[in-house]
Amino acid sequence: MDSWIRSLARVLLTLLGLVLWGAAAALAFGGAFVILTYKNYRWFFQNCFLLLPGWLAVAAAFLLLPAGALAIGIPARNSRYQQGTFMYLLVVLFCLEASVAMLAHIYPDRMGSELTGTMGHLFHQYNGTHSHHPSNRAVDTIQKQLQCCGVYNYSDWVKAALPASCHLQARSMCVPESCCKETLHCSGDVNQSAQLFQEGCLKKLNYRLHFVTHFVFWCCAVLACLQVLAAISNGILMKHRPFQDLRILDSAVFS
Repeated sequence: MDSWIRSLARVLLTLLGLVLWGAAAALAFGGAFVILTYKNYRWFFQNCFLLLPGWLAVAAAFLLLPAGALAIGIPARNSRYQQGTFMYLLVVLFCLEASVAMLAHIYPDRMGSELTGTMGHLFHQYNGTHSHHPSNRAVDTIQKQLQCCGVYNYSDWVKAALPASCHLQARSMCVPESCCKETLHCSGDVNQSAQLFQEGCLKKLNYRLHFVTHFVFWCCAVLACLQVLAAISNGILMKHRPFQDLRILDSAVFS
């Protein structure tokens, strides 16, 4: 019975090592996605706290590589040093992943009001005559990349400070060209709303933020379960090969 349990633990630990490598790639992708989301839309975030779960996820992904290698090597070599190192790595990884999961779960919910205020301020200050201004480029970038228009929809541009030439040319209210689905035959006229993106940028950015943070959260949750199985398997192998008992030297031995 004991030999069967040891064999099962070896097979399970080897498989978990391979899975940890795959999970490292998924976690690195999620962390990089969080970092890129902040860098692409940093004008809409008042602080850089969003980078923290991203970089922690990347750090955890790098630590998963040696952890997976140890999980694969332990059943073959049965080294005490490797088993102990693997356990320490699992503890460090569990702490990192718990921190990432907590931040990824809490941060998006607290970003709602911040994004609403910051995005509303930048969209209100938008002026097409200064398209090279960083804040104007940020507005045009988010509308092109997320295929959105305005904070809530294209009607938000009614109160925006767009240049007068835009209104005279279109003879009605118009929106920036970045709102157009196709810029070739689009003048930004709100009366031709079929040529404009319909959804607001706040909804699109919130959706992307929640998607990427939830992806990282569930990666960490699944990894924590896998690491518990790996720790149990490694513990079974360690149990069946205990350390040699340390004995106090008896002075009678040397007499």
